[in-house]
Amino acid sequence: MWSEKYRPSDISGMVGNEEARSELVSWLGSWRKGTRPVLLVGPPGTGKTTLASLAAAKFGYDVVGMNASDARTKSRINEVLGPVGRSAGLHGPPLAFVDEADGIHGRSDFGGADALISILKEAAVPAVLAANSDESAKMKSVSKAVQTIRFRPVPPRLLRIYLQDVLDREGSSLGPGAVVRLVIESRGDMRYMLNSAQAADAGLESSERPAPVLSVEDGINAFLRAPSRAAAFEALRSVRADPREKINALYASAVSAEPDRARSLMRVLSEADVLHGRILRTQNWRLLRYLDAVLAGMHGETAGLRYSPYGISWQLLNRIRWDGPKERERNARLGAELHCSRSTAAVHMPYAEAVR
Repeated sequence: MWSEKYRPSDISGMVGNEEARSELVSWLGSWRKGTRPVLLVGPPGTGKTTLASLAAAKFGYDVVGMNASDARTKSRINEVLGPVGRSAGLHGPPLAFVDEADGIHGRSDFGGADALISILKEAAVPAVLAANSDESAKMKSVSKAVQTIRFRPVPPRLLRIYLQDVLDREGSSLGPGAVVRLVIESRGDMRYMLNSAQAADAGLESSERPAPVLSVEDGINAFLRAPSRAAAFEALRSVRADPREKINALYASAVSAEPDRARSLMRVLSEADVLHGRILRTQNWRLLRYLDAVLAGMHGETAGLRYSPYGISWQLLNRIRWDGPKERERNARLGAELHCSRSTAAVHMPYAEAVR
């Protein structure tokens, strides 16, 4: 594939993200034990993995990598990264590279994120993580333990120059309109652009599509507004989050529907929940490819719904908001009478009411 054939062999040959490249080189060049690991964050196809590999080679490091989406659990992460973090290396100093760090799971799914943070804090070797997004709750906790370097989509002008250079080296030619279309469609994803150009040069239509990355809120809203089930499925695929986060976000949005629609939506969510539970029990992560297809079954019943960060209805949420101060005051008085804390009084409140 052209994306591999023309992958840069040195950092100066990369296109775009000059500031990010300079930051990583500076970080690795001055690395000492105790230096915070670095997190490369940006859209797919912007050179995060390539830069990590080239920077490691420049300074004589041997890259030891893992894909966090495939090694989600605490035990697996400790098995792969634990020895690396404490190793001095046999064939040169190692550099730990964790790809798709935003695919790792949090505390509820066997402590993957916690294990990664623990290893990063104690690592005796340079550690580089790559992620498409750092907006999820688990990535926010990871971000506290690292230095973040942000990548941006490669500008269209640079994409067009690079594509024309590749076409010239291949002795190929695409019409000006086709080149512009590929540049626009790629949305800054170099890998997508080159692979699509190669398919077009061969007279084929590329089946590849640039992979947008959406936050949970944007992705769920796109899902709820999707005009078709296929579009709803693509919206879910674009969300880089724990499966449990997707399910919870859709549940929080579905509870505001009227009873008949809510019943239908909850039926689909229960199927997704069963599938997710089976994945966790068996650790068969290949089943995860079916989760978005199951959730897409909610399409057709989502008209008028919007993303909600809360797992309860607005009616109950408002009651909690307005009644909360009164309940806290009551629990404080009861705690003083019982010589206990306010939280302990809250636990015993139902029994106190019964006695009265």
